[in-house]
Amino acid sequence: MSASTVSPSRPVTCTPSLAARELELKRGEFDLAVHLGHIRTLPDEGGGGGRRVERAEIDRLRAQAGHPEALRDRVRVVGTTEGARLMEIPAARFTRLARLGLLVPAKWYLNRYRAVVWLYLAEDLRAFASDAGNAHLLKGRTPENLRGQLEAGVDLRARNWRGRHLGFLLRQVDEPWARAGAVAAFLSPVEVADVVRDPYERAHVNRFRPTPPGQGTPGSPAAYLAERITTAQDADEIAWLRSELAQVIEEARALSRAPRPAARRPAPTPRATARPIPPMARTVTRITEPTARASSAPDEEPVAARAPEPLPGPSEPTTGPPAGASGPNGGRLPGSFEPADEPMTRAFEWHGTPVVPQSAASPARRGRRRADAPSPRTDRGLRAWLRRRSARPARV
Repeated sequence: MSASTVSPSRPVTCTPSLAARELELKRGEFDLAVHLGHIRTLPDEGGGGGRRVERAEIDRLRAQAGHPEALRDRVRVVGTTEGARLMEIPAARFTRLARLGLLVPAKWYLNRYRAVVWLYLAEDLRAFASDAGNAHLLKGRTPENLRGQLEAGVDLRARNWRGRHLGFLLRQVDEPWARAGAVAAFLSPVEVADVVRDPYERAHVNRFRPTPPGQGTPGSPAAYLAERITTAQDADEIAWLRSELAQVIEEARALSRAPRPAARRPAPTPRATARPIPPMARTVTRITEPTARASSAPDEEPVAARAPEPLPGPSEPTTGPPAGASGPNGGRLPGSFEPADEPMTRAFEWHGTPVVPQSAASPARRGRRRADAPSPRTDRGLRAWLRRRSARPARV
């Protein structure tokens, strides 16, 4: 067995534009020849989604007798006036035959007045005119049944063009999903959604949906008219396309499933870890001075507030400076207390703070402290505030 693997050589291909130049055809003539099957093409393996022409196919066409006039004659298209002259009938009769569906258009376009111009293959018109069975349609009165259809407003030109174009699209594809996209191209999105209920399958079908040959910018009157031509309008045509689409979808499902997005697993939620509570620092409750209650009489001494209840706690011997110790300015040292401050003493003992007893202050110092202390506030409103502002005259 050889160590190296030899891959088969790929055929030499070229783009449609280069093939049209080498075949001496216009781009419109080349596209129509491809639609009619006169020129074989291959799908682009580069992933561009277009078509390419083999070099061998170009050589085959160029070797035919009468090239390129013979190929041009097979793809020649004519309008209503030229087609009537070719069939040697009036233009009005030619239009009636086309509306009845007896003449199938091959192309169409919108002129500058937004009127639809239908084009027919000259080869088809010559074949229709040369058929002996159509002689009664070219001369004399139109049959009664056909005249009734014309009076009812029948016009099968757009429907015949859709059928012809659908055949061209189906010849270009081989995969079932691509065939489903070709059929869905002639149905409205509402009809497609009714047949293909799965959104992922519908999105896969739309990937293979060919671009309609319409003209004009989206939303313009020309684009709206082109959409009406390329979309099925009759009820029987819609029903046939729906059944064809459902059948092709079943064949595609049997061969391969439509791609679906991978299921995403939710990210695991991080669990909250228990953290130890840090130890609380020891705090000391601030000593609140007893508030005095304002007296009703102006010369009456303020009544001391009710002393708080003693705090529960162990009774331990107090340590600290001796009683009667005072600061440099005659004030109370930190941690000292007066003999009457028994609730405060117990509060300090409860929190473990050393308490220093303090001897009773002298009468002179106590009187000075009472004179320096601010007058107690009262909550009697404006009248009490005015009393404090204006001193009363001394009684005689």
